[in-house]
Amino acid sequence: MNELTILVVDDEPLARRRLLRLLGKMEWVGRIEEAADAAEAKRVAQQAQPDILLLDIQMPGGSGFDVLESLGPEPPVVVFVTAFDHHALRAFEANAVDYVTKPIEPGRFARALEHARIAAGARLQADRVAELQETIASLKRTLSERPKKPTEFWVKARGDYLRITSDNVIRFQAERDYVRIHVTGADYLFQESLSSLERRLDGGEFLRIHRGAIVRRGAIIRIKQAPFAALIAVLSDGSEVRVGRTYAPTIRAKLIRT
Repeated sequence: MNELTILVVDDEPLARRRLLRLLGKMEWVGRIEEAADAAEAKRVAQQAQPDILLLDIQMPGGSGFDVLESLGPEPPVVVFVTAFDHHALRAFEANAVDYVTKPIEPGRFARALEHARIAAGARLQADRVAELQETIASLKRTLSERPKKPTEFWVKARGDYLRITSDNVIRFQAERDYVRIHVTGADYLFQESLSSLERRLDGGEFLRIHRGAIVRRGAIIRIKQAPFAALIAVLSDGSEVRVGRTYAPTIRAKLIRT
């Protein structure tokens, strides 16, 4: 399988170096990122989009559980690496694939990482299937002669209800079971999930470029190249939205090569 990106989060430099040495012996490990506290972990995770997260529990600025919660409904595959064994139950409730206690025993660590590798590979495969299904659905919409889908949204603003048309929408951003509608100079919370909204939107007018973002095609003014072949969409309001890995081929096909 392809090399995987791993983010190591631990406030102890010696502990991080030991983890890096162990990871360096694994042929399937690609890029390795590091973070020393909760705030840095959140920032690096958002930027690097790691496949696997090796996460300490107690660190400055918040716990490992705080970091995990901040990453939304689809965080990376998580292995907790900590000196405290009494958090194991909560870790597995948070859907961690394994829980390794310090001092780290290399054999035990290798088994945990193998669990993580398998889980990450399964997730990537599921993403590819989802992308294929999305492409098929998009083709069906293109070939269909059904009337254009509804393109107006009623949102609550200062006690009143405001009508927003799709021509004014720049992007939709997922917020748990809601979406935030961004227009020039303002944004509004809308009571619908991003997946449900996507089914109602005109596929020729809007593009899903990330699992948490749909943008209006006409609002994209530039596609930037980012490190490690990543793409970033620059929108008409100056905002930038990272293109998810599974959506990048579609964006290249629909926008860059047209």
